[in-house]
Order: sequence, then C-alpha cells, then structure tokens
Amino acid sequence: MLTAIISLLFWLVVIPFCIGLIPVNFISPRRRTPGLLFLAGYFCMWALFALAAIPAVLWVEYDNFKVASAVFTVLSILCAILGLVLWYRNRASGEESLLGVRTRNDIGVIMRAGLKNLLKSMLRADRIEWLLFFLLLGFQLYKAAAFTSFDGDDAYYVVESLLAQEADTMYRILPYTGGSTGLDVRHVLAVFPMWVAFVSVKAGIHATIVSHVVMPFVLIPLPYLLYYEMGKNLLGVEKTGEPKKSAASGKLLHRENLPVFMIIMAMFQIFGNVSIYTNETFFLTRTWQGKAVAGSLVIPAVLWLFLLLCEERGQEKRADAGLWLLFVCVQMTAGICSSIAVFLVSILTALTAFVLMITKKDFRLLLRFGAACIPNVIYMGIYVVMGYSYLLQ
Repeated sequence: MLTAIISLLFWLVVIPFCIGLIPVNFISPRRRTPGLLFLAGYFCMWALFALAAIPAVLWVEYDNFKVASAVFTVLSILCAILGLVLWYRNRASGEESLLGVRTRNDIGVIMRAGLKNLLKSMLRADRIEWLLFFLLLGFQLYKAAAFTSFDGDDAYYVVESLLAQEADTMYRILPYTGGSTGLDVRHVLAVFPMWVAFVSVKAGIHATIVSHVVMPFVLIPLPYLLYYEMGKNLLGVEKTGEPKKSAASGKLLHRENLPVFMIIMAMFQIFGNVSIYTNETFFLTRTWQGKAVAGSLVIPAVLWLFLLLCEERGQEKRADAGLWLLFVCVQMTAGICSSIAVFLVSILTALTAFVLMITKKDFRLLLRFGAACIPNVIYMGIYVVMGYSYLLQ
C-alpha cells in the first residue's frame, strides 16, 4: 500500500511538477504561480503521452502498451530532469537568463510567494468565503470517491484501461467480448484510458480502482485550479494579491470577488446535472473519461491561455515563449481526450484568433495561433486517412 501511494505521488505530483518547470522557466516571473506550474506540468505530460502512445497504437501490433509505457517513462523522466536543470541554472545564476530579464525571483521564491498570498487571503476578510469553497470541493471529492458512479461507458473505457494493464496491448482486444479486433477508428487516437492504465501499472492498482477512486482526486481539483487562475485574470487580481482598477470601468476590483467566483463555479458543478449530457454531469460522474477532461479542463484552458497571450502588457513587447509552448501542449491534450475535441478546440482557436486579428489589427496573431494548431492538423489528417481506409474495406 505504501509503495502504491509513493508511486501515485511520484507520477501524479512530482513528475508533473518537474515537467511544468520547463515552460514556466520561459514565462515572465510576474505570471508565475503554483497553479500555472501544476497546470503546465499536466498538459505537457499529457502531450508527451500523446507522442508516445499514438504512434505505438498505429504502428506497433503486439505489446504496444509496453512500448508506449517505456517511451513515455523515458520522455517523462528526461523532461523532469530538464525542468530541474533549468530551475537550478536560473537560481544559481541569480537571474532569469532564459527570459533576458535580471531578477532574483526563481521558481522556489515564486512558489512560496503564491502560497503565502493564498494563506494571507484566507486569514483576512474573505476567509469565510474560501472556507465555504473548500467545503464544497471536499463534498464533491467525497461523493465522487465514496459514491462512485457507474455507467454504460465504463464497459468500454475502463475495460480498455484494464486490458492494457493486463494484456500489454492497446485497442487490439474488443472490450465487450475479449476477442481480437482491428483498430477502432472512433476511439483509437483518444488514448486517455491508456494513461490511466499507465498510472495503474506504475502504482500496481487495479485500473477500475484508479479510474473511480484515484482519478477524481486529480481530475476534479485540476479544473478548479484552472478556474482560480482564470478568475485572477478576469477579476484583475495580480500575483501580489493586491486589487487593481478595471480597464473598462476604472473601478477598483476587490480581491474578495475571487472566492465568490470559485463558490459560484462549484455550485454550477454540483447543480448542473440537469441532463446526462451536460459538462457538469460528466465532470462529477464520468471524471476519468477523456471527454469529461476535454469539456471541463482542455477547452477552458484554451480560453485561459487566450487571456494570457493577448492581455495588454504596456511597454513589455516580448512574447512569453513558455505560454506558446503550453498552448501547443493543450492542443495536443485535446487529442488524447477525444477525437471530436480536436475539431472543437481547433475551430474555437481559429474563430478566436480571427476575431483578435481584426480587433488588434495584427495579422501575425492568426499565423501564430495557426502554427500552434499544426499538431491538430496532423491528428485530423491521420483520422481522415484511417476513416477513409476503413470505408474502403
């Protein structure tokens, strides 16, 4: 049991944290927060898994899960080491040489400052609101783990994870009958269940338990972490925690609005089960499924990064390379979650970039966001070729 817990902490906390140091080292110090670091780590980690698993599914017939797991393990550890090296290099040099800005704000200082600001806010006038939010979050986690929901899709997604864990193969066995089968065009590129299987193998825990018990404790807090970062941007709360004036109205934006925003988001999730098809229903009852992650995490992350990439920065002309890298990783994460999510995210990116190009009168924005969608274009090209080949059979 202790070994399983240590393994889960390593692959679900330590590895994402270290991988997240790579893009964060290329992001302005004023933007760095603990939340951004963990979100960046998970999106980069999932992008690495796409690079390891999708080619293995398509071109390795036997033991393809074993191949994908080995490649992903090597890539993850190498990227984690690279993140630590970049952090140590900047800290040892006493300046952010990667950014071209002299500063003593290394990652460790920023992490401590972010946690200190959060604790300070919870000890002041808005502590009741933050306490209420964490009670709502704890209620959701308790319900998700203790009263886990089962639905018909478990017969496919969870069993696919279990088959990968037990038979070392991905999408080569039909989960409904146990017989061998060809590649399923609809699901074969959405390898999120294989990542769940990877975590299960590393922890030595049954894939069903990981899906229904472990994953909610990861995939429910992550969207709230994203909403927190979005709320800070929308409500004008700086990294220092001090309120600033709204650019539109000139009125002071109070930091007390942030916990209220988080409470409202939590209430939407709890009472959003007005249909079996709503995002809120998937968020709490099908948390471990890729389409739930796409709706609750990936698509909001695209909007969040649009806010960061296009916000007014006064005299600061340099673009944040780390944010563009993170944007590409979010696009790639959509592919491992759901094939339709790739199409939706690409359309959202294209429409938003087109509107921004017109409003900001900058054609380069369209080119930049278009370049960030190149992995999605390749993904959709593979999907079309597979679908065409399937129709010819």
